[in-house]
Amino acid sequence: MAGPLGAAIAQAAAYAGKSLSENTRRAYASDWRAFAAWCDGLDQPALPADPVLIAAHLASLAGSLGRSGLKRRLAAIAHAHRQANLPWQPGHPAIRATLRGILASHGKPTRPAAALTSVEVKQLLRACGTDLAGLRDRALFLLGFAAALRRSELVAIDREHLRFTSEGMTLEIPRSKRDQEGEGARLGIPRGNNPLSCPVRAVEEWLKRARIDYGAVFRRVTAAGTLEGRLGDQGVWRILRRRAERAGITVDAAERLSPHGLRAGFITEAYLNGARDEQVMQHARQSDFSTTQSYRRRAKITAESPARLLDL
Repeated sequence: MAGPLGAAIAQAAAYAGKSLSENTRRAYASDWRAFAAWCDGLDQPALPADPVLIAAHLASLAGSLGRSGLKRRLAAIAHAHRQANLPWQPGHPAIRATLRGILASHGKPTRPAAALTSVEVKQLLRACGTDLAGLRDRALFLLGFAAALRRSELVAIDREHLRFTSEGMTLEIPRSKRDQEGEGARLGIPRGNNPLSCPVRAVEEWLKRARIDYGAVFRRVTAAGTLEGRLGDQGVWRILRRRAERAGITVDAAERLSPHGLRAGFITEAYLNGARDEQVMQHARQSDFSTTQSYRRRAKITAESPARLLDL
């Protein structure tokens, strides 16, 4: 459509395309390609897809994808239909019953990220040396923990987002996973009592030694100690795994070692030390109260157990 209306529609479409985070868009694109290829192999149309065909696709993945993987695949198919302005029936009996049956037959309990509290964080710090990579990892762990950051938020920090004062540090988060409208957030990180585990001092030292005056704060470091580009999500995971192995940190089989554990550890420890719901939700940028409560239940499952009243 030409003219002012066509330009306005094109601009609206561009904004709509930014309604999802980059990570979500990549995940949906990957899932959609897999579904389209599966349909092509059966000589069936992927758009629009018959609900029975979608149910069959989910069934074909029952042995390879878990609960979150199946739901993401379904979300990707739904997104493709909406983008093409085609009807979508998320509650269709074939899809709903098939998914419920798969989860009942093959579903496994969700393995949450093991909470890495200040005890585990200090263990990680002892596994970090004083070389450039070690200083980066110290700053990464301490800031991720103290600010309850998500991986995507950690790697997105630029030097321009940080402001240092005698009291501590202010961190600007322009946008994050749950902030699709880009309102941003500002966090205050006070200086710690112990210079060896103070997140502000750790970040200051890393920036000084790495000579980072602008751009990405957390960057790749080569074996020779050369600074490279911005650290990626998977890079954070590999750093945590390597340092945890050196520190001898293990987690329960029902949980998993993940960078999200720094965020979970902050929330857990904050609750154990009497933090209020509103304090935790504001600092962790949580808008869903039920999510906050799930962390609280995990934090207090032992601390408030009635078994403490027994004479054992």
